Amino acid sequence: MPSVADPAVEARAGVAADGLTREAPAVSIPAAPRERELRLDLFRGLALWLIFIDHLPQNLLTWLTIRNYGFSDATEIFIFISGYTAAFVYGRVMAQRGFVVAAARILKRAWQIYVAHIFLFTIFLAEISYVASRFENPLYTEEMGILDFLKQPDVTIVQALLLKFRPVNMDVLPLYIALMLFLPLILWLMRRKADVTLALSVALYALTWQFDLALPAYPNGVWYFNPFAWQLLFVFGAWCALGGAKRMSRIIWSPVTLWICVAYLLFAFYTTLTWHVPQLNHFMPGIVEQWMYPIDKTNLDVLRIAHFLALAALTVRFLPRDWPGLTSPWLQPMILCGQHSLEIFCIGVFLAFAGQFILAEFSGGAGIHFVISVCGILIMSAAAWIFSWYKKVAGKGGSRTRAADGDADLAGGGA
Repeated sequence: MPSVADPAVEARAGVAADGLTREAPAVSIPAAPRERELRLDLFRGLALWLIFIDHLPQNLLTWLTIRNYGFSDATEIFIFISGYTAAFVYGRVMAQRGFVVAAARILKRAWQIYVAHIFLFTIFLAEISYVASRFENPLYTEEMGILDFLKQPDVTIVQALLLKFRPVNMDVLPLYIALMLFLPLILWLMRRKADVTLALSVALYALTWQFDLALPAYPNGVWYFNPFAWQLLFVFGAWCALGGAKRMSRIIWSPVTLWICVAYLLFAFYTTLTWHVPQLNHFMPGIVEQWMYPIDKTNLDVLRIAHFLALAALTVRFLPRDWPGLTSPWLQPMILCGQHSLEIFCIGVFLAFAGQFILAEFSGGAGIHFVISVCGILIMSAAAWIFSWYKKVAGKGGSRTRAADGDADLAGGGA
């Protein structure tokens, strides 16, 4: 973590568990712990694995992902950690170096993620086009949403550069780029009036639902992840990092909160169970169904937010920062993936289509599905280990500035 004397070195150390800040005229950034917050890396890596598995056709491991047991999924985990860690890292830079320097570093990171998105877009198109032509199956182009590219490549490329055109499974990076572009303003406001900033975020979320605010997509429709709605989870993560987590500690540790979270998670579990076992739907009151459905993912339905918050509250309560399992070699692959989230996310998108192609062309049972899922996770873990090893080797003679900027990875944190 950064210190006043050398922000780059301290930013490399990690992110604090609960941003210990207080509002004076401005929010102060707490001193960093000696060790990085491995829980953030762990759940960021878990989110990457879950996203990869969810992008594959239905298989045995799919039933282990959280979307089958509640309203939220790995995306909420991803965006919350993005806001938390990005605010912590760049909030320190803003406190020590000023708004201009922090904004410059944030925009630089947004540009790096944009370049990664365009690179992934190019490789992904090449992968899909090759498979479709090699195996003479044009359904791949339609299923993965690149049919318009093949019809009008010149127009589609321009729309892709504007983040309006995105193939299937490539919606997370544009959302994160959009959120990062507004992070300098968010941090500037939050360091002065954190609670007011969060209230403004809630107001924008409410206006989004009231007036259908959205960004247009190409060739039709809107962004799959509406930034006007998803910014709430991002800003809430930043608010927690800059002192909100500490101020909420009494609420989180309250027995009333515990039982409310448990009750809501059980309700969400039963509701999702009715989607897979229609016979159970008879026990669901009609008035509750009319109130709940549809549960909108594009605009981040309130039910999804509440489900994520319940999971997060129980996690903080029962998984302490010094949990011995965080140093277990069995969890190291997941933690390493979380520490290199940008690269691993891109690899996961590429592997997800490769797995989908294998399953479509070479029919197999549950065993093949399981093998493909496990192989994908092993490849992602091996890549994360290589990236970690290379970073250690290159870091011995590398630039401190590059190391500090690397702390704001896809989900806000690097190594």
